[in-house]
Amino acid sequence: MGWNAMRDQIFANQKRLGVIPANAQLTEWPVDLPKWETVSVNEKKLFARQAEVYAGYTAYTDHEIGRVIQAVEDMGKLDNTLIIYVDGDNGTSPEGTLLGTPNQYTAYNGILKIPVEEQLQFYDSWGSAGTYPHMAVAWSWAFDTPFKYTKQVASHFGGTRQGLAISWPDRIKDPGGIRTQFHHIIDIVPTILEATGIKAPDMVNGIKQSPIEGVSMAYTFDKANANAASARKTQYFEMMSNRGIYSEDWYANTTPPVGPWVLNSVMPDVNAYKWELYNLKEDYSQANNLAAKMPDKLKQMQALFLEEATKYNVLPLDNSSFARAIAPRPSATAGQTVFSYSGEMAGIPTGNTPNILNRSFKITANVIVPENGDGMIVTEGGRWGGYGLYLLKGVPVFDYNMLALLQARWAGDQPLSAGKHTIVFDFTYDGPGIAKGGTGVLKVDGNEVRTLQVPKTVPFLLPADETFDVGMDTRTGVNDQDYQVPFRFNGKIDSVTFNLGPTHLTAAEESKVREAKARARD
Repeated sequence: MGWNAMRDQIFANQKRLGVIPANAQLTEWPVDLPKWETVSVNEKKLFARQAEVYAGYTAYTDHEIGRVIQAVEDMGKLDNTLIIYVDGDNGTSPEGTLLGTPNQYTAYNGILKIPVEEQLQFYDSWGSAGTYPHMAVAWSWAFDTPFKYTKQVASHFGGTRQGLAISWPDRIKDPGGIRTQFHHIIDIVPTILEATGIKAPDMVNGIKQSPIEGVSMAYTFDKANANAASARKTQYFEMMSNRGIYSEDWYANTTPPVGPWVLNSVMPDVNAYKWELYNLKEDYSQANNLAAKMPDKLKQMQALFLEEATKYNVLPLDNSSFARAIAPRPSATAGQTVFSYSGEMAGIPTGNTPNILNRSFKITANVIVPENGDGMIVTEGGRWGGYGLYLLKGVPVFDYNMLALLQARWAGDQPLSAGKHTIVFDFTYDGPGIAKGGTGVLKVDGNEVRTLQVPKTVPFLLPADETFDVGMDTRTGVNDQDYQVPFRFNGKIDSVTFNLGPTHLTAAEESKVREAKARARD
């Protein structure tokens, strides 16, 4: 079953279950995403696998949540336990772009089209520890049925609307009942406070607290209030200038200039966005845009958005995407070009470590090697991209993992003798520009043991969920064929020093790097 047929099936199931209104419409499929019947046989095989893994993880999640609930029941406390379950935190993620990827860090680094034939090599391991996968965005759109758009798009319900289930058997006497009132995630805390009879504190540890801005949903617990008017009258939405405003069954929102799967696109002025208008009482899924027919209502809603955005510190609007999330801030390492370490130091966050990307650099390790020396001297990253300087059965190795697309390996010809040695890896970058290649030279005690050129390097970032380690390797290794973590060094590290050259990037290229880093951390 392809994404279009699955979308139809999801829509039909939603109506059968009564979780969307009977008059809800299935929104149009976007013209810039392919329909299932237009993709090739190999693409269908790959895309189906992507969705199968997603379905497997969804089933696994349901099972594990079920275990938690079963444990509460086994304790005899289920009837008097309030359970609020939200399955998701936004729409389905679009970062897999049009084809998906076995390693999402390729997409974060601007490599958006890994050929299907190459991806099929990961078919059997898709979703295992041997991949870091992301599905094609057409699946993401389909899994946000009946709405339009995906995660990152706060203007449309495909990017924000979630299913919510609440259970409290001693208090809620309408199991399986459907509620249609409009509420927001900020309404959960007030609901818990009302249910428990706890007053929100005005002061905590001598600090005056900001007011809680949500409203309780507890009134919906009673079956008599199943069709009561929503206690939430107004709610703004905004992310990267995609914005919307809800007010008593009306909703106005901007139209995204580009889909969120179009990475690093040039964005228009925030005031140039087009606007849409919907009557949610009659149009649950934002299918019928009334902006042209009701310009006065649209202006009223636009004014309300500005009022709410001013009140809640949304302004100024900024569509510089994720770059703003990592705009320069005070840092102990900003501008530093020499970093020195000794002994064993593991788990250092990447933001506090030497950044070797898009520049020349030199690593100098002064070590004492025992008989049969072995283990990691220094590393950052892992299976999905990174580097490591280590001894493998005494032989010095520098390994550069180019996002699992290329494995460059400098290695000596023979094991090091026991005693003191200086191991140097000196890399000359072929800049200016992003992701250029370069020449690396591995030296031992002043003698060159291996020189190798690489055509490309990692452009934007190494995996944000890996760390910088000295004397061992945590999480995943940069080369599973050479070693397995933790690969602790069995000698002594007197010092490891990084000397960084200047970056070879323009201001615009630096901005792209910051944006990619922020997108990966989202």
